[in-house]
Amino acid sequence: MAFNGTWKVDRNENYEKFMEQMGINMVKRKLASHDNLKITIEQTGDKFHIKENSTFRSLELDFTLGVTFVYSMADGTELEGSWVIEGDTLKGVFTRKDNGKPLTTTRIIVGDELVQTYIYEGVEAKRIFKKA
Repeated sequence: MAFNGTWKVDRNENYEKFMEQMGINMVKRKLASHDNLKITIEQTGDKFHIKENSTFRSLELDFTLGVTFVYSMADGTELEGSWVIEGDTLKGVFTRKDNGKPLTTTRIIVGDELVQTYIYEGVEAKRIFKKA
């Protein structure tokens, strides 16, 4: 599948503003901007196995398209939602458990890059990954 592989963050666009909007403090924002995140995606049909490795944590999770699950961000913010595929885009619609506000995340392959986009309260940010 197109998303399969190991992806290492290459650059961010508007990521600090997004984290500020999420309520993440300045010290954590500065650290997160340089977290050296690496994501390994393994898709089999409608099932995904994800490995996230960064300077701050290692995490493995499994999800099935369309099935709700809980995910904790690196700062401890808990989200509940699910992923679906819309065309060539993997789209996650999540709700923050602490305040009920929505966070939308998309992943799409553009050329040889994985572009992950976040939208929270009108602020859009991107993390662009290259194959590791």
